Amino acid sequence: MNRLAALLLIFALYALNTTAAAQSTDERQPGDTRLDAHGIEQVWVPACFFMMGIIQEQIDQLQTQDLPAWVSRALPSESPAHEVCLTEGYWIDRTEVTNGAWQAFVDDGGYTTPDYWSEEGLVWLSKFPADFLPMICPQSSKLDHPRACITWYEAEAYARWRGGSLPTEAQWEYAARGPESLLYPWGNEWDAALANVIDSKAAVAVGSYPEGASWVGALDMAGNLMEWTLDWLDTDYYASSPQDDPAGPAEGQVKVERGGWWGSNEFVARSSYRHFEDPPTYQDAHIGVRIVSPAEAN
Repeated sequence: MNRLAALLLIFALYALNTTAAAQSTDERQPGDTRLDAHGIEQVWVPACFFMMGIIQEQIDQLQTQDLPAWVSRALPSESPAHEVCLTEGYWIDRTEVTNGAWQAFVDDGGYTTPDYWSEEGLVWLSKFPADFLPMICPQSSKLDHPRACITWYEAEAYARWRGGSLPTEAQWEYAARGPESLLYPWGNEWDAALANVIDSKAAVAVGSYPEGASWVGALDMAGNLMEWTLDWLDTDYYASSPQDDPAGPAEGQVKVERGGWWGSNEFVARSSYRHFEDPPTYQDAHIGVRIVSPAEAN
């Protein structure tokens, strides 16, 4: 084969592969699954328009319930409801990151490889002895339970090791509630049998509530652990949020967490709820993470 023919063949194969990749993205259906390069199952979330935040009908429904006084402080941060466009589809972990998956990160040098850490994360990391992290947490020896007691900086480093990122609030919320902007992952009516919340004593193995899956099959998005997102908190952000691919303010003091946790109530378990108390250095037994990956990630 001469040089010209070889070059033409390479070009043809490249074009074929590029077309196939584009077709595979277009042909994916919500909830299609894959295993990423680290063997973690993810579900497909297509590009979309959806209504983000709490709509008036849902506010009216909540006001009929016996809710704690602090609700009046939390609800305004979910308003106004606004249309968001996620311009590209993405993969999101089917479950919260498990202790087993986190240990693989540790064993692969996750805490000793600077490339995985942001500048701010490295400053935080430098304050601890090399053998101190990750922090020992209740149930951290149970490999199928979600990894808790991690800071936002640790979650960010883990995401980079995976070749992904933390989900933006918009990505997380759409994966949880879908194009109909449901109140909970499974629908608009609360059902305590579908999530690990209310009077629970601890987190349980991931995927223990399969009937509580979201529209794309993501599990435990209304309970078990709250989850770090990419966004800094601004309680007024929704009033000026861009329509396309919002990622929160450029800076802040507090990172937003999403999803209910094992000790929370049905108000916190709602898909539009924004938890706004914890800086990126905070860690305890109610916060974990799940990761998003771009459409054509390995």
